[in-house]
Amino acid sequence: MNQSHKKILWGLAGTIMGFWSIKLGGRVLLNKSSDKFIKILTSDQYEENIWEMIPTIMRSNPLVVMETNLRAQSGTLINRPFGSPKKFPSLNSLMFNCAQLRDLPTPLETPVDTSVVIGKEAKKPFKINLPLMVSAMAYGEALSADAKWSLAKGASQAQTAICSGEGPFLLSEWEAADTYIYMYNRGDWNQEKESRILKNCAAVEIQFGQGALGGTGHVFSAREIDRRLRKDFNFPKGKDAITHSRQSHVQHQGQLPEFVEYLKKISDGIPVGVKIAAGKWLEEDIDIACHSGVDYIVLDGAEAATKGSPPILADDFCVPTIYAVSRGAEQLYKTGFNKRVSLIASGKISTPGDALKAIALGADACYMGTVALFAIVHLQAEHAIPFEPPTQLIWYDGKYADKFNKKQGAKYLANFFASCKEELEAGIRSLGKTTLREVNRSDLFSLDESIGKGLGLPMAYESCHKKP
Repeated sequence: MNQSHKKILWGLAGTIMGFWSIKLGGRVLLNKSSDKFIKILTSDQYEENIWEMIPTIMRSNPLVVMETNLRAQSGTLINRPFGSPKKFPSLNSLMFNCAQLRDLPTPLETPVDTSVVIGKEAKKPFKINLPLMVSAMAYGEALSADAKWSLAKGASQAQTAICSGEGPFLLSEWEAADTYIYMYNRGDWNQEKESRILKNCAAVEIQFGQGALGGTGHVFSAREIDRRLRKDFNFPKGKDAITHSRQSHVQHQGQLPEFVEYLKKISDGIPVGVKIAAGKWLEEDIDIACHSGVDYIVLDGAEAATKGSPPILADDFCVPTIYAVSRGAEQLYKTGFNKRVSLIASGKISTPGDALKAIALGADACYMGTVALFAIVHLQAEHAIPFEPPTQLIWYDGKYADKFNKKQGAKYLANFFASCKEELEAGIRSLGKTTLREVNRSDLFSLDESIGKGLGLPMAYESCHKKP
């Protein structure tokens, strides 16, 4: 063995001995430290014991403790992103029938129609290839231009629609979208472009409220509006972007019919809809909207998300989506407006199963928001994780917004919608049906008694055999 080989062996032996010395020494140190900690933990009285925090947090919950600290630190209104973590009664408690012998399943080779028409009796109704659309998410106030482009392009590739959201009009999003729904928001921007926009979109959606915020307004501070965004808002330096609590054109309900008629006239007959948070008096809100001549209604349930909302509004206001959709559809049916007015469900519609259940309860289509964002970041999330959340890729002011690939994002969203369409087709076939329009409440039963009673559905443990 030559000298160089001996040096290598001695070096390797030294490395191994050093590793084991550190490991054994570390174990001894860790053992002593843990022994001391356990002794303190099991002998200190509660008033000075660190364990006191555990039952205190369990009595509340970690979220309450954290938000208490945020309120104590800021002394101002806090805004929590992505809605409420509260466990509301949900679509998860509903199950579908499966056709086998009494009702035969649809043959695999039989085509299934998942298309939807919105604005059934409007002069210019629009048709989409599946009952899933990208919900309203604001450019600038929330998402970057590239993220909005991805959502629009992905929706177009899937032959479905996207709603603009309440931010300033974004030309690149409009150009990427085949079916573009313009949100007539409660702010004072886009006004100079209003006529041109309305003549070149598929529908216009009047914003009255949303599930995570109710009908409240909010302020986007001038300090957060950079030069590019100020140009898009067409605002002078120092002006806040204010979303008012009320529509400037509708200061009382009697003004809504005139406003709806104005929008239909200026847009040459595209569907005009309203977006409302589902409240206690949702039936009356629906009646007012229908008698005003709207072509569709978006019901946003309590589970809805947003860039940021006061926890009290996200946690403690509005009707959960499952009840909102059921009550809304029943009201349209009772009054006969279901023949003319389309119903769009919104608020934590996350899967094809959620969507099909909402449609069975009476919705014509569904909006998807948060999951569409999950889809466009997909494998790109690695740019932000583990030190930042994936949303830092898609927020307007996100730390990694420059790393977001908008073309990949669009592809991922299109794939997501294509997958959802195939799942919907599989579900419809399993019911023994061939079109989305055939799916109804009779296909459902409940796992939860309060939901079963509230929706008038049979329970899983009950026999559904009809008595002679």
